[in-house]
Amino acid sequence: MTLRPTDIDAVDMIVLPPVRDLGDGFQVRRALPSHHRRMVGPFVFFDQMGPVTLRAGDGLDVRPHPHIGLATVTYLLEGEILHRDSLGSVQTIRPGAVNWMTAGRGIVHSERSAPHVRAAGGPLFGLQTWVALPKADEETEPGFFHHPADTIPQDSGEGVTIRVVAGSSDGMTSPVPTFSDTLYADVSLDDGARYRLTAEHIERAIYVITGMVEVEGQDGGFAAGELVIFKPDVEIVMRAAGPARIMLVGGEPLGEPRNIFWNFVSSSRERIEQAKADWQQGRFPEVPGERDFIPLPT
Repeated sequence: MTLRPTDIDAVDMIVLPPVRDLGDGFQVRRALPSHHRRMVGPFVFFDQMGPVTLRAGDGLDVRPHPHIGLATVTYLLEGEILHRDSLGSVQTIRPGAVNWMTAGRGIVHSERSAPHVRAAGGPLFGLQTWVALPKADEETEPGFFHHPADTIPQDSGEGVTIRVVAGSSDGMTSPVPTFSDTLYADVSLDDGARYRLTAEHIERAIYVITGMVEVEGQDGGFAAGELVIFKPDVEIVMRAAGPARIMLVGGEPLGEPRNIFWNFVSSSRERIEQAKADWQQGRFPEVPGERDFIPLPT
């Protein structure tokens, strides 16, 4: 994880996520957490998976694993994933839809390629993020919510299309449930199009998915794969240098720091230790129909 220097006044830092190859060309970029920045708003984890083209006979196989103290948000750009969890949820997610899973006091889930996808192969490209829950909600009941693509609010004009995945932005509010002020939106820009990022939310960043964007009136730009964290209370006008797609990320920061171990997030170190012991001792609920699992890392 490295930082790229910048002279742009509105920018706090630019994080260059490392690329991890998980085999067969499947790559993951992890922008959060980093040594330089642990969170942006309530977002404590930000991964880009792919893009990759899975060969016929191959597939995604993330075995059952646990979470506490957070909500996972899955948003695909290409391909599809089959989600199963310990609540009994079975849901296929496709591009534009949103899977929000509240872990709370504890949930287990798996993410795999469905049999027809595995047989045919195909693309997979998406974003997986974790939103840390406020301290008062860390032990809430687990829940799973799927929102089809046509329920996500969208607006277009002057070469810009914005979809509000979670939280609120640009006068729109997503139906996805959140526990604190959240900014998570998908913005596509035509070549030369401008987008104004207001100071509505306390912490704000953009993750560049494709293309390049610049800050109007200043030299320099931001390329695909960069997490750009802006200073608070500054309105920014971005311009696309060619077609571009970015995610807006942020919201209100939580009042307490978060401890992270593996898939566990909590304001309490003791709660993390309890979750580790519970997973090792088989005290988490099982995903119906699945018997394999990911062991606790050492």
